[in-house]
Amino acid sequence: MKSQQSSIEPPTNTSSRTQETSGENLADTEYTQPGKTTVTLIYVPLHLGGSHRGVSMGPAAMRVAEVAERIEAQGCTVVREIEINVPASVCWWDKQSATRCVPEITQVSQEVAQAVEGALASGTIPITIGGDHSLAIGSIAGTANYYRQLKQTFGLIWFDAHGDINTPDTTQSGNVHGMPFAVALGKGDQRLTQLCGFSPKVPGGKSVLIGARDLDPPERDIINESGVTVFTIRDIDHLGLGRVTDLALGAVGSEIAGIHLSFDLDVIDPDIAPGVSTPARGGLNYRESHLALSLLAESRLVRSIDLVELNPAFDIQNRTADLAVELLLSILGKTIL
Repeated sequence: MKSQQSSIEPPTNTSSRTQETSGENLADTEYTQPGKTTVTLIYVPLHLGGSHRGVSMGPAAMRVAEVAERIEAQGCTVVREIEINVPASVCWWDKQSATRCVPEITQVSQEVAQAVEGALASGTIPITIGGDHSLAIGSIAGTANYYRQLKQTFGLIWFDAHGDINTPDTTQSGNVHGMPFAVALGKGDQRLTQLCGFSPKVPGGKSVLIGARDLDPPERDIINESGVTVFTIRDIDHLGLGRVTDLALGAVGSEIAGIHLSFDLDVIDPDIAPGVSTPARGGLNYRESHLALSLLAESRLVRSIDLVELNPAFDIQNRTADLAVELLLSILGKTIL
């Protein structure tokens, strides 16, 4: 079926929430509201990590789907919306690395890390909306730096059809959006792994990958060496996603202060979520996806969120963006009763 690309002109904002570009210090203001979930939306129109430029329109498509308005209609408060500046660049090969656009991605990652850390420090949940999955390099760095200063640990739960755990030594494409999980574990280009001045950002034993069904052979070796817990799509078929989600929470442990959730929309079957850059058949269905995120919400441990790889150029009438907003509402605690 031929895709129809919807308009991506964001709707006029009539809310009182603050809108900013990157570079602001969010921690200057405390936004915690007793009994109410407060959110910072961080839009990252990043395409430099992959080969599909349309993914940079993902944040605009989420605005068309009224992400902020629908979050507030659920009873949460969106206190700030931040637009991260992404440098204009073609994907050139870096002489220092086998990967593309590392200097530009490092720059974006630093700004994302600052925004995420500031949002956490101000008492809000940062929701980083992409854009390709390389943005997780910055969001995880910001989360890690926040907890490091508090001398606390956090867990990482990563939903993805792919491993995203390649390194410059194993990559075939050179695309950084296939590497952010590895970077979080301290493997890869030091300009990325040493963001915020330390590495790794999270240990493998506190990290879980859910939904994998398209792994490169070298990724399997890295996963086995790193101690990451993986639940493949076969595990989900066998155990059910509810049981897998419970096991994932158990794998990250009970002594953590919070969870960073990184959700790649390509974990969902492309028949349901066509608007992604790298679709892989046989993914999660609609109800499974909501169940997993509802269970994570019930844990009350999710402190920071990525929602990535939405590509309106491949979508049908903004259907995947609408789904993405619905998933966010589940993460933020939407219930049937």
